[in-house]
Amino acid sequence: MAQINVSNLSFAHENASDYIFKDVNFVIDTDWKLGFVGRNGRGKTTFLNLLLNKYEYKGKIQASVNFDYFPFEVKNKDKLAIEVLDEVYPDYELWKVMKNLNELNLSEECLYKPYSVLSNGEQTKLLLAVLFTKENNFLLIDEPTNHLDYNARKIVCEFLNKQKGFVVVSHDRKFLDNCIDHVLSINKNNIEVQKGNFTSWWQNKQNQDEFELKQNDKLAKDILALKQSMEQTQKWADRVEKTKNGTRDSGVKVDKGYVSHKAAKMAQRSKSIEVRQSRAIDEKSKLLKNIEQDDEIFFIGNNSDLKGNLVEVKNLQIKYGYAINYPLTFQIDAGDKIALMGDNGCGKSSLFKMLLGENIECDGTIYKNSKLKISYVSQNFDYLSGSLNDFCLEYGIDRTKLFTLLIKFGLTRKQLEYNLADFSAGQKKKVLLAKSLCEDADLYIWDEPLNYIDIISRMQIEELLSKTKLTIIFVEHDISFVECVATKTVEMKRK
Repeated sequence: MAQINVSNLSFAHENASDYIFKDVNFVIDTDWKLGFVGRNGRGKTTFLNLLLNKYEYKGKIQASVNFDYFPFEVKNKDKLAIEVLDEVYPDYELWKVMKNLNELNLSEECLYKPYSVLSNGEQTKLLLAVLFTKENNFLLIDEPTNHLDYNARKIVCEFLNKQKGFVVVSHDRKFLDNCIDHVLSINKNNIEVQKGNFTSWWQNKQNQDEFELKQNDKLAKDILALKQSMEQTQKWADRVEKTKNGTRDSGVKVDKGYVSHKAAKMAQRSKSIEVRQSRAIDEKSKLLKNIEQDDEIFFIGNNSDLKGNLVEVKNLQIKYGYAINYPLTFQIDAGDKIALMGDNGCGKSSLFKMLLGENIECDGTIYKNSKLKISYVSQNFDYLSGSLNDFCLEYGIDRTKLFTLLIKFGLTRKQLEYNLADFSAGQKKKVLLAKSLCEDADLYIWDEPLNYIDIISRMQIEELLSKTKLTIIFVEHDISFVECVATKTVEMKRK
C-alpha cells in the first residue's frame, strides 16, 4: 500500500500577502476513495495543482504514484472521441475502456462521434473511462458532477464506488456519501483527513464545533471570574501596602513583619491567579479556529404583490428543427418552489430563456402575468470581471446589501476587494446568487445555481428558501437540495 506524504507544505500566490497553505502535514493512502471538501476559495483546486507540480511551493510532497487530472483538457474537440483516447492515454487498451464505458452506461457508438457533439455527461464518462485504465495513477477528479443530470450523477457515483485511488472534489452530499471512504477537508486553519463518508465527517465536525463552543463559553466565564478575583486581590494588596507605610488599624501599632508577610502572600495569590488566567486564555485561543461562518442568509429583495397564477405553460414542445421534448404542461403559482427535472438536452434551459422573452421555435403556449418581474441566475459566469463596486453600479444593486450577503456566504472583506476575474468559480456563482437575492422580482429563475457552490453555502440557501415565500423555479441535480426546497417538481422528458 503506497502513500502520499505531505509535510510542511506552504504556498502563497505570487505577490499575495496571505498563505493559502501554511505548514500543512498529512498522509493519505493511494487506494483510498477520498472526498475533498471545503468552502469556495479555500484552495482545493490549488492543492490539486500543487500535486501536479504546476506551482512552486515550500515543503515536500512525496508519492510513488503518478497524478492525473480530470477534466482532461481536450485541445481539438473536433476529433473523433476514439482519437481523443490517444490524446489522454496513448497506451490505452480498448477492451478496458469498453468495460468502463459499459459500467458508465455509454454505448460504443459514442467513440465514433466528434468529441464536440457529445453531451457534458458523455464527455465526463468518456474521460473517466480512459483515465481509470492507467496503471499506477492516482486520479484528481475536480467537480465531475457539474452539469450532470441526476441519472448521470448516479451512474458516475456507482462507477467511482467500484474504483480506488482517487480524490474527488464535489459539493453534492449524496454523491459523496455513496462513493468515498475518506474525507480530506480544507478547514479555516488546517487540512485534516478522516475515515468515513460526508455524513459521518459532517456529524463529527458538528460535534467538535459544539464541544468547542461550550468550552469557549466556559473558559470565557472562567477568565472573567479570574480577572475580577485578580482586581479584588490587587485592592487588598493596596490596603496592606498602606498599612506597611505606617497606617494604624484601631490605634494599634503595625507589626511590619506581619504586614510584609501578608503583602507577600497577596502577591503570590495575585501571581497564581494571573497564571491560571493566562492558561485559560491560551486554551481559549486554541478553540473555534475551524468553526465555519454559516450565518443565516436572508432575502433582501421586496416581497411580490402578485398573487395566484403567474405563469401557465400548455403543451409546450421546444424545437431545434424538430421537437426535443414531449408536450409539457404546468403552471407557476405565487409561493411555488418548483424543481424542473429532466435529463440533459431535454430543453430546460431553453424553457427558461423563453420565460425571459427569448424567441425560440416551439409548439404550445406560455402565458405570463403582464406585470411579472423576473430575476435570473444563469449557468454562465465567465463574463464576470472588474470590481464588485462596478458590478453593483452596472446592475443597480445596493452595494451594502450585496457585500453583506457575500460575507455571509463565506467571502472575507479582503476578498471583496479582488477583481471578479480572480474569483474562484464558486465565488463567482455566489456573486450571481447574491445579486438575485437583492433584486425586486415576482419570480426567481435559477439555472443550476449550485454548480461550484460549497456544501455549507448550499445549506444556507436551503434554509433561506424553505423559510421565505418567494416564488422560484430552478434546475438543480443535487437531490438533497431538491428534497429540502421544492414544493413541486415538474419533469421534462426528452424525445
